[in-house]
Amino acid sequence: MNQPEVVMIGLGYIGLPTAALIAQNEVNVHGVDINPKVVETINKGEIHIVEPELDSAVETAVKNGYLRASTKAVTANNYLIVVPTPFKGKNEPDISFVEAATLGIIPLLKEGDLYIIESTSPIGTTEKMRDLIYQKRPELRDKLFLAYCPERVLPGNVMYELVHNDRVIGGIDEKSTDKAISFYSNYVKGKLHRTNARTAEMCKLVENSSRDVQIAFANELSLICDKAEINVWELINLANKHPRVNILQPGCGVGGHCIAVDPYFIVSEYPMESKIIGTAREVNNYKSFWCAEKIQNAKLKFELEYGRKPKVALMGLAFKPNIDDLRESPAKYIVNKVLQNDSNGEYFIVEPNIEEHNVFKLTNYNEAIEKADVIAFLVAHEEFKQMKLDKDKVVLDFCGVIKNENI
Repeated sequence: MNQPEVVMIGLGYIGLPTAALIAQNEVNVHGVDINPKVVETINKGEIHIVEPELDSAVETAVKNGYLRASTKAVTANNYLIVVPTPFKGKNEPDISFVEAATLGIIPLLKEGDLYIIESTSPIGTTEKMRDLIYQKRPELRDKLFLAYCPERVLPGNVMYELVHNDRVIGGIDEKSTDKAISFYSNYVKGKLHRTNARTAEMCKLVENSSRDVQIAFANELSLICDKAEINVWELINLANKHPRVNILQPGCGVGGHCIAVDPYFIVSEYPMESKIIGTAREVNNYKSFWCAEKIQNAKLKFELEYGRKPKVALMGLAFKPNIDDLRESPAKYIVNKVLQNDSNGEYFIVEPNIEEHNVFKLTNYNEAIEKADVIAFLVAHEEFKQMKLDKDKVVLDFCGVIKNENI
């Protein structure tokens, strides 16, 4: 492969699809990941994550010589940072991965290069990386283009949404915004909305915090309806008949590396001002604990009635339906919680989108349904919706698979 035009640092759920998309446009892309197994997999034209259409895109890009992966960055004209931003301490965002990725390319930077952060970041991160770059390379001050452009895609539809969704692009100055817009215009058909870096960073956080608050309302309704002996699914369906009401569906919590995480980026920095955002996080976290308690109570009730411990099917581990992503998954938390409280019970743990798990022994969903006495639906995978359930089973539907339980 010739000298790459783009270096993509981070080849996960966003970085790899973005790299494949750019490479599909016959642009040389050099992907970087710290995991040698990920690098090896990609260089074979294969993928390490589940995402529709990604496998063929990567296979074609590698075969045609436009995509290559490595554990180290190389010289290019455009550098995209798409690495995780985890937590440290008590829900405080950690930008050390962004900083490490930036430090890795600083020796490679040259006048006129474009540097873009796509990783979800606290407000001011792009400016901090600017200062870091210019501290190490003062001769490049005001000679680089630096911007922030968050992704806003839905797992399971990433390859389409990367192209067709609007993007918010904010540079550290006008010329950086112009340069970044020019770059994305080669690959994105959605509108490109210009702003500054701080506003773009906040926009990403606000989008996911808004979703978290809306989900918290639905989850809070499910708690109320359980006590009031009202079918929450029917209630929401009826309330949504109002022309200006659109209540979301409740679940067993909120997961993923965006909605379950991004609100803390705001709350940690502005704790006194973010009351609703912080409370929504508490509600959605509590819902997972509540679901685990409901399963425990169902088990005890069964044991008292039948004189034996029930066999329990825990249906789903992913953070949302029809994907293999377990990051910040409330379902995984619930399974852990249930097993911790009863290590001697017989459980069937089901996740149809992954072949194996390093902690849980997985069971085929048909076998689990057949053998279990208590069935707890934690994720509304399509496979689960096609199942026929015997009337003698105890069913807890926390995610609307059958929508006829008072949960």
